[in-house]
Amino acid sequence: MTSFVERVAGAAHTMRELFAATPLQENDYLSKKYGARVLLKREDLTPVRSYKIRGAFNFFRKAIAAGNDAELFVCASAGNHAQGFAFVCRHLGKKGVVFMPVTTPQQKIDKTKLFGGAFVEIRLFGDFFDDCYRAALDFAEASGARMVPPFDHKDIIEGQATVGWEIAEQMPGGKTPDLIVLPVGGGGLSAGVTHYFHETSREAGFVFAEPAGAASLAASLAAGRRVKLEQVDNFVDGAAVAEIGREPFRHLKEFPSEAVRRIPENRLCATMIEMLNIEGVVLEPAGALAVDALKDFARKDIRGKTIVCVVSGGNFDFERLPDVKERALRFEGLKKYFIFRFPQRPGALRDFLDLLGPDDDIARFEYLKKSARNFGSVLIGIETKDRKNFAVLARRFNEAGWAYQDITDNETIAGLVI
Repeated sequence: MTSFVERVAGAAHTMRELFAATPLQENDYLSKKYGARVLLKREDLTPVRSYKIRGAFNFFRKAIAAGNDAELFVCASAGNHAQGFAFVCRHLGKKGVVFMPVTTPQQKIDKTKLFGGAFVEIRLFGDFFDDCYRAALDFAEASGARMVPPFDHKDIIEGQATVGWEIAEQMPGGKTPDLIVLPVGGGGLSAGVTHYFHETSREAGFVFAEPAGAASLAASLAAGRRVKLEQVDNFVDGAAVAEIGREPFRHLKEFPSEAVRRIPENRLCATMIEMLNIEGVVLEPAGALAVDALKDFARKDIRGKTIVCVVSGGNFDFERLPDVKERALRFEGLKKYFIFRFPQRPGALRDFLDLLGPDDDIARFEYLKKSARNFGSVLIGIETKDRKNFAVLARRFNEAGWAYQDITDNETIAGLVI
């Protein structure tokens, strides 16, 4: 019986019929910024712009080799798994059905159709992924189709482990990185890479990066068992999983909860904008998790060390760019929202504008309602070039006697009016 390491090596070699190994690139900008040697494993450069093609391909080839081939394959996904699945279906000439939520952006639907061509049928079902996933399971049971899970299967994990095999092969001088930072959603990638390095006795340290609003691995490690989150923030759609996979957790359960970095969604947006503007690298939210995690390290702790960040995907819908920029500005303290009690008299707006500095801009001005005969509630968004300017503005507002409330960080009110 072959070992896990041998199976991963075999999967990696067979995978070359689909695509070349993704590059492991030293990034000068990040290296200088953090005082470490930072290398990026560019999974955003696979044919489907994410690592998900690896697990899907390995699952298919293992099923076919074992004689468990089926007339029809099925998956449920609103994103990268669907695209990897579709690409493999077309490559192997296998018919597949992809279940996607009705709310899936048209761009992702179109990309999945493009990769799958005539071999893939897309069915839209339900508003949420859980409903869509149950529909896919029901279809598989009724039709005899073979379900291809996104992460919770040993063959999927084995396929994702080829990322680790490539890192080991590509490291300059054959050295082992001091630290590997892995993004976590369902856990297939992290389980595969950590297991591969463990089995090859390569003593690399590991850090896992999860969205703060979907930190299921952190919760599970802290509890010593799999924990299903009651609520999930879906902004980081490629990693917003309510419960870490059963099989992945089996490989990850020995890690301490401190090994997980919970990445704030708005801070992640700042990293996405930074990588786009400075490095010209387009990352989806999940793809930026590992890079963003570098912000959590004290410079003295990583000085001179070699760090590999796995960039897991670049399937970014540019229709989301305004929202990403907005979140980034708010995180950096360069944009705030206020509700002012505005007097209904001539010259009131001019009086307000005179309080602004040369670097302060009105990004939004909207009357909400009249609070009284002589006053109205106004939503005002202000952008500035230096976060310190808001302290100056607050002093001017107070000295001038303006009644206002800063609602920037009030999720309840901001969610209703911004």
